[in-house]
Amino acid sequence: MSDRSLRAAYAFWAPLYDAIVGGVGHARRRSLEVLAPRAGERVLIVGVGTGLDLPHLPRHAAYEAVDLTPAMLRRAERRAARLGLPLVALEASASALPFEDARFDAAILHLVLAVAPDALAALGEVQRVLKPGGRVVVWDKMRRPGRHPSLFRRAAHALTHRHLTGFMLDFYGTVAAAGGLRITHDEPSVFGGMWRIVLLEKERGR
Repeated sequence: MSDRSLRAAYAFWAPLYDAIVGGVGHARRRSLEVLAPRAGERVLIVGVGTGLDLPHLPRHAAYEAVDLTPAMLRRAERRAARLGLPLVALEASASALPFEDARFDAAILHLVLAVAPDALAALGEVQRVLKPGGRVVVWDKMRRPGRHPSLFRRAAHALTHRHLTGFMLDFYGTVAAAGGLRITHDEPSVFGGMWRIVLLEKERGR
């Protein structure tokens, strides 16, 4: 999907989003444990959605967030206010982040790359705004290298990729193509490992 069609689709799904994906909070929490934001760090949340990650964030870091869809951002801002969590939220595409180079210590990409019109551009933008040695945690639906997609995965992708999300993300190929990011942790998550949690580190000197 293009950014325009993605924005329209998620504006439609915004009121229902928590009901659709809100039941896997334990996986979000585990992903954020892997990232382990440190005291005083500046953390970027790419595709913050309705803010389902916010209750699991430690309060000792500073958070900025982007999302393509205003309807999602409004819900995230209201959730942050209820939680008393300071959050700077901006409308922006994952493929064109409105930040200077090397601004953030860490980044969160939860269920973003599988829906981004250009996953490579989105990951490249995250790499650009990370400091050398910065970390990014990715929790998403991704294909394992060398494995043929299952019938279930292919069927789910056919049903959802035009309206909500995709199931055929070649994440490991995207990381290799981006360059400058090293996988330091990789573990299976929900739905039998169809979702995975991967921690990347930006190479120093990049």
